[in-house]
Amino acid sequence: MTPAEPATSSITSKGQVTIPRALRQQLGLARGSRVCFQLVGDHIEVRPWKPAHPPPASGFGLLRSHRAPVPVDFDPAGLLRP
Repeated sequence: MTPAEPATSSITSKGQVTIPRALRQQLGLARGSRVCFQLVGDHIEVRPWKPAHPPPASGFGLLRSHRAPVPVDFDPAGLLRP
């Protein structure tokens, strides 16, 4: 698809629009991808949505506990007394 060949799509009763396959592939959009909409003058720009802060590489520290923290010098072997 070239810029000279505009793609068209109809709006459904739910306000949904299908992005043409060639454009989805070119932008790397897959099922579940998010896009953002911006009104610019008399038209709408649709762009792939990228969060301001990317998700962390690991989930460490994301969960909070109501329990008291374990002391740094805690030795679980000390619990095994004969």
